[in-house]
This record gives sequence, C-alpha cells and structure tokens, in this order.
Amino acid sequence: MHTGVTKLASRNELSELLASVERRAYKQALFAVRDEHTALDIVQDAMLKLAEKYGDKPVAELPMLFQRILQNTIRDHYRRQKVRSMWTSLMSSLIPTHQEDDFDPLESLQDDDNNSQAAKPDAALEQTQLIDIIETELRKLPARQREAFLLRYWEDMDTAETAAAMGCSEGSVKTHCSRATHALATALKAKGVTNHEL
Repeated sequence: MHTGVTKLASRNELSELLASVERRAYKQALFAVRDEHTALDIVQDAMLKLAEKYGDKPVAELPMLFQRILQNTIRDHYRRQKVRSMWTSLMSSLIPTHQEDDFDPLESLQDDDNNSQAAKPDAALEQTQLIDIIETELRKLPARQREAFLLRYWEDMDTAETAAAMGCSEGSVKTHCSRATHALATALKAKGVTNHEL
C-alpha cells in the first residue's frame, strides 16, 4: 500500500547520482573557470556539500539541489578570485594620495566585469602572501572599520547596502573604509610591500 512517504536517498543512490552527473558537472565548471584543476575542485566541493548537507533528501530532489550547489560553488570561486584581484588592486591604489576621510578606493577600481587575468605562478604566490598579511592586519583594526571593510570588499556590497547592514550613514561607511584602507596600506608599507610590488 502506498503511504505517500517520500523515498529518501540511500548511500548507493547518492553515489550513483554523483557518478552520473560528474562528467557533465565537470564540463560546466570547466567552461566557467577555464582551468582543469579548479574545475575538478569545484565539482568535488559541490559533491561533498550535497552528500554532507542533503544526503537525507528524497532522491528526486537531488539533481536540482546538486545543480544549485554547483552554481553557487562556481560563483563563490569567482567571488574569491575577484576579491583577491580587487584587494591587490586596492592596496596598489592605496599608498595614499587621498587623505580625505570619506575617500572610498573601491569606487576608483576598474574590475567590474571580473576581467582580471589569471596570475602567473610567481605573482599568484606573492598575491597569496599579500592576502595573508592583509588578513592579519585586518584583525588589528577597530571593529567598525573591519566590519565596513569586509562588507564592502569581501561581501561586495555597495556603500548603501553596507550602511544599511551596519545601521549607519553612507558617509560613515566611507570614513570607516578609508581609515581601514589607510591603516592597511601603512602596515603593508611597514612590512616592505611597496606600490611597485603590488
């Protein structure tokens, strides 16, 4: 007798689904990121997330869930790439020529379409080291400056969205961001990172 209970995926069914979508998912990711290793990582991440978070869902729901996770994982990858590129550009534009408290360096950056070229291996290593320094220095910032900086440059919010999230004015957001970026630039300079190296 049919009870109307939806059948949940068994471990075997989950494995079969992942095996059946793996090749197509890899192709999708490869088209998106144009790098074989990165595409493979993205697909594996998406599969792990599906297994960890949705392994108890009905079999029929899994293909759509997997597609959503895959697309989100690709978007996350792009956002991280954009952020890394943006932070490097940001720091290079920083060694301050602007002293006004409400100067927002993000507004002068030109990478809206995420057109940055992939970094060469040496440059990628330098960029990773630079990001590590920035993340260390971020922890030292006053809480409001750090919050404004991360919302603007990490979460990719605009000034109005950041102001709404922080419960303050757009002018305050610009002031917090400006002070945060000046502090980071000063810290980088102190560590011997110059405008030329960025």
